Amino acid sequence: MQAALHSHVLMAKSRSSTSARWLAVVTLAFIFAITLAPPLQHYFAQRAQINSLRAQVNDSNNALEKAREELAKWNDPEYVAAQARTRLHFVFPGERQYVVLGVPKSDSEEAGPAAPISTQIPNGLPWYGRLIASITTTNINK
Repeated sequence: MQAALHSHVLMAKSRSSTSARWLAVVTLAFIFAITLAPPLQHYFAQRAQINSLRAQVNDSNNALEKAREELAKWNDPEYVAAQARTRLHFVFPGERQYVVLGVPKSDSEEAGPAAPISTQIPNGLPWYGRLIASITTTNINK
């Protein structure tokens, strides 16, 4: 009987020591998790910010490359001359420029008078007054 009681006491002590060990391990794991949570959160936030900034740098590099290509075009005298011809209607000395003012009317299309752009622009003003009126009218309607 003495031996049975002694083994029973040893089992109880081992159970309580096992429970105490598990409690200590769980407590340490909880403290470890609480300690590491904020730095991990900051780490992942910084990684996301770094990825965002890398994307911005990539976009900026693409825009810079396009601007360099545009600059290379404008450094070419032939391109500048072509732009001056199309945009500003410039011609070289000895050349003639022809400007087509209208297209001939066809028999099937009867073109009526052009409709006014806006009824709010007064007709009796000089051109610059009409220009200013058209700008202010456009801004008011939006």
